[in-house]
Amino acid sequence: QVQLVESGGGLVQAGGSLRLSCTASGRTFNRALMGWFRQTPGKEREFVAAISRNTGPTLYADSVRGRFTISRDNAKNTVYLQMNSLKAEDTAVYYCAADGGGSVLTRYASAYDYWGQGTQVTVSS
Repeated sequence: QVQLVESGGGLVQAGGSLRLSCTASGRTFNRALMGWFRQTPGKEREFVAAISRNTGPTLYADSVRGRFTISRDNAKNTVYLQMNSLKAEDTAVYYCAADGGGSVLTRYASAYDYWGQGTQVTVSS
């Protein structure tokens, strides 16, 4: 069982930066593929980024590649999402997710077993 708690959301002006954190409980964090998703009202949850078990391969949505960076610190059971050059269209609730059984990075939400409660990111234009 993995429990995920996100933090770091808030209000920022366009062009600014935020860093989201997601801390996991449980002993299986370092075996889980981790991902970030986001969702706006009336829309499906959208993939943002994912990272492998070690600080190795990563995967990004085209809309954030070059602006967002996903990383993890297994010693702290934490995964991060550094968001730079934020745009108004990045406004959403951001969710952290864990894929405990997978071996290949994926952008499909159905592959992830555990989810955090979400943190709001609002970018003002």
